[in-house]
Amino acid sequence: MSLGTNSKADAGSGWAETAKIVVQALAIAMVVRVFFYQPFNIPSGSMKSTLLIGDYLFVSKLSYGYSRFSFPFSPDLFQGRVLGSEPKRGDVAVFRLPQDESIDYIKRVIGLPGDEIQMKEGVLYINGTAVPKVYKDEFKNVECDRYFRHCRNVVYKRYEETLPEGLKYTVLDLEPAGEFDNTDVFKVPAGHYFMMGDNRDNSSDSRATVGYVPFENFIGRAEIIFFSAAVDEPDAMRWLSPWTWPFDIRWTRFFNLVR
Repeated sequence: MSLGTNSKADAGSGWAETAKIVVQALAIAMVVRVFFYQPFNIPSGSMKSTLLIGDYLFVSKLSYGYSRFSFPFSPDLFQGRVLGSEPKRGDVAVFRLPQDESIDYIKRVIGLPGDEIQMKEGVLYINGTAVPKVYKDEFKNVECDRYFRHCRNVVYKRYEETLPEGLKYTVLDLEPAGEFDNTDVFKVPAGHYFMMGDNRDNSSDSRATVGYVPFENFIGRAEIIFFSAAVDEPDAMRWLSPWTWPFDIRWTRFFNLVR
């Protein structure tokens, strides 16, 4: 009888130890998510070809410090930022949309406080100086509506831009004279930033509806892609069709740094 009793006690102790480990792991994961790195996925093509629909990435909250938007449900506990570090020009950053603070956006930081930003004939100007823009190649993409009823092959021209600080990245141009290829001069207010998508003709950004983004609205800087799947193409990955997964996962994008 004593052997049976010890066996049950050992089993109970084993389950308790397992539960303790699970709780500790969940607590650690929650701390990491809230204070250090938060996962996000890309639902739109405004940052092509830097980021693609179906990319999953980690965003560093430490990069810019903390505001109320850094925490779940955005509790109104304080104003401004704690341990704040200002975004750098060229950062790819996640922020809350000023017009609807429940929506997360991801764009590239182009204008810093006090800068003058303008587009002329598809060329970006910062403080009156043209940003060098060099043609690289074509970027071919299949684009569909949300129900995959209408799909088309789209060919973009891909260019490399070089910011004044030396950072290089690529942008896409679909229309030679797109709606936002020529703009007025935007004077960035103090404490705000001018954000643009790399897919210049298909990005809702500071040139239009987004406007200037307050520093408080920043959540973090995009750091690394940890998973990517072609969810936006015909016959592409469907979560309910696991037999397609190995063929539709973009293996080459895993662990790519976001720059």
